[in-house]
Amino acid sequence: MRIAIGLEYEGDRFCGWQSQPLGGSVQDELEAALSKIACDKIKVIVAGRTDAGVHALHQVAHFDTQIWRPLGAWVRGVNALLPQSIAVLWASEISNNFHARYSANERCYLYLLLNHPVRAGLYYNKVGWFHVPLNLDKMKEAAEILLGEHDFNAFRAAECQAKSSVRNMTKLEITRQGDIITFELRANAFLYHMVRNIIGCLIYVGKGKYPPEWMRELLEGRDRTFAAPTFSAAGLYLAGVAYDSKWQLPNYVEPVFTMMLPKVDRLVRNLIVSDSGIV
Repeated sequence: MRIAIGLEYEGDRFCGWQSQPLGGSVQDELEAALSKIACDKIKVIVAGRTDAGVHALHQVAHFDTQIWRPLGAWVRGVNALLPQSIAVLWASEISNNFHARYSANERCYLYLLLNHPVRAGLYYNKVGWFHVPLNLDKMKEAAEILLGEHDFNAFRAAECQAKSSVRNMTKLEITRQGDIITFELRANAFLYHMVRNIIGCLIYVGKGKYPPEWMRELLEGRDRTFAAPTFSAAGLYLAGVAYDSKWQLPNYVEPVFTMMLPKVDRLVRNLIVSDSGIV
């Protein structure tokens, strides 16, 4: 049987999602806990592999098992074996045709940026930081250029193994509440480091280093070396993954860990229950 699960985690506690020879990844911890409940080795497939330092508000994964367990065992039982910084939110038996990665229609990421002269202390690993005042209008103008289907080669890491760098950006919204700037990005898929590279370029525009039109030059030039450096992973969150309604996956589940910014929690709630089907 195939089981789909939703989970959240603090990315700064691990060396990314993907399993490592010496352990220490989210995948390593999750598979170890699932395997104990199943009394058999479990291999997990995830919707989107996150880097070290990148958090997840609602990641989706699936695994196959021959062992029947009540769904509660895949949630509460697994959580009892996981580090406190990882939590399974729900579990659902699903068709073998479902694939957490390839069945996904859209991913949504949030980036939280503290735009203040002084860096964060208490939440230093939950927000990015930039000390120079940023022009939100200029950043929004630059963001508009990225909407639609483009070749995002200038925004992917050299290590990216994707065969194609063409992606369809359906949303890139920038809002501000006090000193926190929130970026919401949605696309059919993202390239390796694509979100963090886009954030870095938008910050360059916001601080006045380049005009908004520079973003179009980057798209057309397709050269990563002309773009801004990759920005910090600290403020990046995988917020949700969209699937067709036929899979009947659970809608929004109240996070076990409520973030320090109520606005962000409301934003995540709204985007996850929207018509796009993000869960």
